[in-house]
Amino acid sequence: MKVDLHTPETAPEAARDMLTSSQEKMGGFLPNLYRQMAETPVVLETYFTLQSLFGKTRFTPAEQQLILLTTSVENECRYCVPAHSSGARMAKLDKQAIEAIRTGAEADDSKLQALRAFTEEALKTRGQVSQAALDRFVAAGYEESQAMELLIGLSMKTLSNYFARLVDTPLEDIMARMAWDGKTGS
Repeated sequence: MKVDLHTPETAPEAARDMLTSSQEKMGGFLPNLYRQMAETPVVLETYFTLQSLFGKTRFTPAEQQLILLTTSVENECRYCVPAHSSGARMAKLDKQAIEAIRTGAEADDSKLQALRAFTEEALKTRGQVSQAALDRFVAAGYEESQAMELLIGLSMKTLSNYFARLVDTPLEDIMARMAWDGKTGS
């Protein structure tokens, strides 16, 4: 499906303020994903709403990026993996953990690995995680109720992963160094 890369000036009226605000918050940068989501303003609004709500969870910014990156890898999104690899670096997520997620290796940090494993199980089982997985998640230092908060991140990222794949969102040149070629590559 071909979708235009909108600007705040070319987007449908209902998306213009959202794009302008996002561009201002990002220092002039406007991700291609947002530019394409603007074609259908309710999709862009839904994504931004989930993003805002996920930011209110008890996960740190680095942990949030781990969840988003793990989801993007599991959903094999070649646009979102580079975007969240970069976002994870900005959030100061351990570089080894980022590379481990991208390549399918184990993270050295046991708490981060537990969060990643729980995220993967939640995705693979469509939410029917085992009690053992929940116990490992809690034993790693997370609260049981954070398993429910994690679902916001999964919802947000699944929306954008599926969207990017549906419309074949092009990777920005600035993200090229973070390109990802699939679960077995980096």
